[in-house]
Amino acid sequence: MSAHKNIDKLCAIILAFTVLIAFVFCCGGSFGIQSAANVIGYENRIFDNSKVHKIDIVMDDWDSFIESCESEEYAVCNLVIDGEAFKNVAIRAKGNTSLSSVKSMGSSRYSFKIEFDHFNDSTTYHGLDKLCLNNIIQDNTYMKDYLAYTLMNSFGVDSPLCSYADISVNGEEWGLYLAVESIEDSFLMRNYGAQHGELYKPDSMSFGGGRGNGRNFDMNNFMNKNEAAGSEDSSENKTPPSFDFGGGNMPDFKNDKMPENFDFSERAGKSFGGGMGSDDVKLKYSDDDFDSYSNIFDNAKTDITTADKKRLIESLKALSEQSDIGSVVDVEEVMRYFVVHNFLVNGDSYTGSMIHNYYLYEENGQLSMIPWDYNLAFGTFQGNNASSSVNSPIDTPVSGEMSGRPMIAWIFDNAEYTEQYHRLFEEFISSIDLPALISETAGMIDEYVNNDTTKFCTYDEFQTGGSAISEFCRLRTESIKGQLNGSVPSTSEGQKADSSALIDTSCLNISDMGTMNMGGGGKMPFGNSDRSSTPNNAENIGDFPSLNSGNTPPTEFNGEMPSGFDPNNLPEDFSPENMPGDFDFNNIPQNEAPETDDNTNNSSEANAVQPQNNRTDRTKTEMPQSSGNPTSDTSPTIILVISAVVLLGGIVFALKFKK
Repeated sequence: MSAHKNIDKLCAIILAFTVLIAFVFCCGGSFGIQSAANVIGYENRIFDNSKVHKIDIVMDDWDSFIESCESEEYAVCNLVIDGEAFKNVAIRAKGNTSLSSVKSMGSSRYSFKIEFDHFNDSTTYHGLDKLCLNNIIQDNTYMKDYLAYTLMNSFGVDSPLCSYADISVNGEEWGLYLAVESIEDSFLMRNYGAQHGELYKPDSMSFGGGRGNGRNFDMNNFMNKNEAAGSEDSSENKTPPSFDFGGGNMPDFKNDKMPENFDFSERAGKSFGGGMGSDDVKLKYSDDDFDSYSNIFDNAKTDITTADKKRLIESLKALSEQSDIGSVVDVEEVMRYFVVHNFLVNGDSYTGSMIHNYYLYEENGQLSMIPWDYNLAFGTFQGNNASSSVNSPIDTPVSGEMSGRPMIAWIFDNAEYTEQYHRLFEEFISSIDLPALISETAGMIDEYVNNDTTKFCTYDEFQTGGSAISEFCRLRTESIKGQLNGSVPSTSEGQKADSSALIDTSCLNISDMGTMNMGGGGKMPFGNSDRSSTPNNAENIGDFPSLNSGNTPPTEFNGEMPSGFDPNNLPEDFSPENMPGDFDFNNIPQNEAPETDDNTNNSSEANAVQPQNNRTDRTKTEMPQSSGNPTSDTSPTIILVISAVVLLGGIVFALKFKK
């Protein structure tokens, strides 16, 4: 057969084309082409946030399941998500002390964890392995978590996806929930691909309940360890945090009495001893001993090795020394995280007194932060002090000394980084349209909230909460603009020296948004927040002074802490030694522990975190194959194989025609 006169040119073109395709397969990321591994499939389904989704839980003996929710044991159910059925899915309640709070309030509105692959490794919801259904407790606005994650994602921070879901059980309405992407395997795949790094959820201060780190927390045991550690081990990192209100004039909770001359005013502006978390949770370097970082390593969400531990400790050392920030911190990512985080004023976090509710991601020695749990953001963890929340200083945003939080301290210890941080803040407040976002969100969920028969607030409180969060964001934006241009002090010291420059917040009531509570009609020490189905009753608050009032409290203490009580404004020397002789830790009004992601590994084998396909807590049960698609995994090896096949095919094709 005679060849075409231009066969050589044709073969050369075909060969060049196949080489180009192979090159794109291997190096497409350099050209901004997203790997197929990062486009999984669930993103635009359940997390399409332009609408409220429908999830129906189909389950035999639901009443028995609800009665046993505090055990947090998985049970089998079927799900129908937007009309699509998924069989033999695992469900359990989730939370820390919120579990007992819900029960004590006479409610069955628990938060739930859905695990699609619990009974069958290959089952997912279009690639999603786990889904959280949050009950929106402590949030009259219904929007705090939703707005936080939406703002984080829109500003380029790797964050969980979320959307609203109208939940029904066996066809009966259960309430409006927030569906949140669990930060585990699917999240890592979506954001970092198959060859992702290591994930941790550092925490040491969850006050009991749930599968979280503090499930077995005991205050007496904690204090005994604190005293023993003080005499046996002087190393700061191995000593549990101490508490000291200072002056020995702490109220006598045991006898429900307050001293007549007790005065909170001198305590305003002081920190809670730099925070209650341990040094490893603060991400401080102490030594090279793995045991010094147990609150990180014991809470790994990926299967870590000895090499991973050594690498992380080396990164923490460089972070604390600020020796090579660019190598050990994803500078742009972390700055963007703290810009949004500090705008939201979330004291229940790394920057607050509790020091938790964040994920730490490490890849090749470089660290970044992933946001989690913002239902007490917008100043609602602090209580009723609207001025301190709205004007929260962006250049000293932590509770305690800045040096005690190395993951953020580096921003303010370097003038160039501080300037970059300010530029990003300017970009954030100029690029977001919060009034429109809040209005659109409230309009989307309004009917569902009105029809929600299990909600923790009334419909009127929801509307009031929406107005309050909108006003907070307006005032917060105004304050930050002033802090950036110098008209409002951007540090705590500056604000103390010139309080007249602060933005007026007399029109805002923080507690309208919903604050911490302990259920059963009790108030938590962070604001008026009786979050039952009935409106808050001002008469039940108690005549107790706010932190900054300087007024004398009543002699009789009725067991309710002041509405303005702020855990971030307590003295630095709070320790048992300075307590009155009859002070009883067992009778202190306890703080509602924030909900945390719950697949953390405690010391017990049952809670140990394992790789997804080798979980020790997975129950193998003979069940029909569930619907759903397994997560795609386009690894570099597969890409190379495809490239080789394409290249070889092109060569064969060219040679054949040349003959």
